[in-house]
Amino acid sequence: MLNVSVVLYKPDTERVTALCEEMLQAECVRKIYLLDNSPEEAPSEWQDALNRLPHRNKTPQIKYQWNNANLGYGRAHNIALRKSIYHRTAFHLVINDDVRVKCEDLDRLHHFMEHNPNVGCVMPKVIYPDGDLQYLCKLLPTPLDVFGRRFLPAWLMKSRNSRYELRASGYSRMLNVPYLSGCFLFLRTEAVLQARLFDERYFMYPEDIDLTRTIHRDWLTLFLPDITIVHDHARASYKSLRMTWIHIVNMCRYFNKWGWFFDSERRLVNRLTLEQLSSPTA
Repeated sequence: MLNVSVVLYKPDTERVTALCEEMLQAECVRKIYLLDNSPEEAPSEWQDALNRLPHRNKTPQIKYQWNNANLGYGRAHNIALRKSIYHRTAFHLVINDDVRVKCEDLDRLHHFMEHNPNVGCVMPKVIYPDGDLQYLCKLLPTPLDVFGRRFLPAWLMKSRNSRYELRASGYSRMLNVPYLSGCFLFLRTEAVLQARLFDERYFMYPEDIDLTRTIHRDWLTLFLPDITIVHDHARASYKSLRMTWIHIVNMCRYFNKWGWFFDSERRLVNRLTLEQLSSPTA
């Protein structure tokens, strides 16, 4: 079975309701945890309406929790992940509230994970609402990859950014990728437990790099192009000086942990990832 967690901050209640209503129609979904980091608790009328949503089975339930503080992305998701681990729920989906996914695709992903026990995490193809592809399969980043694409001219980073985002793959085949986006991570709970959940030192941004990188050590972390979801990606750090600063601080924490310029694991993992692009059977 599958548990789902969605971290909220001043949510669009209609959008969250539509997402929950769709996911509850999946056969695999057991519980949906809504973890609200907003300054104020959501209206009780909305919470009651969520619990009246139709669902395929009697088992699925929505659990709303107001955290009375902005805990950050990973720390809030960990609340639900610990419940999945405690109840031995086999799989857990981390999903943003600005994602649209079809219930039948959740069941397809669940079926894939059940039949591929060496896979710790999967992410489907992600597109913008207008149909354009989001390049969310990435190598493990160097400081230049992170800060160069943010602060240097686009023309100067074009070639390096294409390599970093694995664009040569065409996003048309399955790949074992060390860095998958946290907007949608279909996780094997055993792999998350082995990785010790999200690292709560990060408030937001690099926690998905950290988690998928750690899982990638012992499991396959796959991009699956045959399933597509829609993500209304806001890129908040490009629009707000405060979010830019949060991004910088947390990426510094990431490189302090893994290494800025001397990271032998990064070199090896990235080389093996790029070798897949030259293989016709990748």
